[in-house]
Amino acid sequence: MARKKLARKKARKSATATRRKTVHRRSTTSDPLLARVKGAERREIGHVQLEVGRGGAARVKRMVYPAGFRWSVDMKPIVGTDLCMHAHVGFLARGEIHIEYADGCVVEHKAPQIVAIEPGHDGWVVGKEPVVLIEFDFERDTIRRLGMPDAHRHA
Repeated sequence: MARKKLARKKARKSATATRRKTVHRRSTTSDPLLARVKGAERREIGHVQLEVGRGGAARVKRMVYPAGFRWSVDMKPIVGTDLCMHAHVGFLARGEIHIEYADGCVVEHKAPQIVAIEPGHDGWVVGKEPVVLIEFDFERDTIRRLGMPDAHRHA
């Protein structure tokens, strides 16, 4: 009799665990900000999930930065520069990011917000929620084509 109760209890636990996984999987894929982007190339770099596609002459990217991400920890070893030298222009759709420039200037962005982040920064995700950034760029010509400075400066 005790074995039957134990077997039923294990079966209930297993079914509950399976339901939880299914619900989590369903909520992730049903969230349009996290669903696969049709026609985009998908890859991961430095723990950042990146999907890239073309929109005219520009690249359109959806970047998902996980909670705990910090550029100087996760990307610096891969990229090899002290700071991120890429310009980021786009729409912060979810989460919050903290940006620090070499001169000590600090900028914080919280979704929903349009962002323009100049080269020469460190940045990290604030809080426990991943950051979703929809970004537009022109690869190595982004700064010039978007009329941005090549480094952060105070006017």
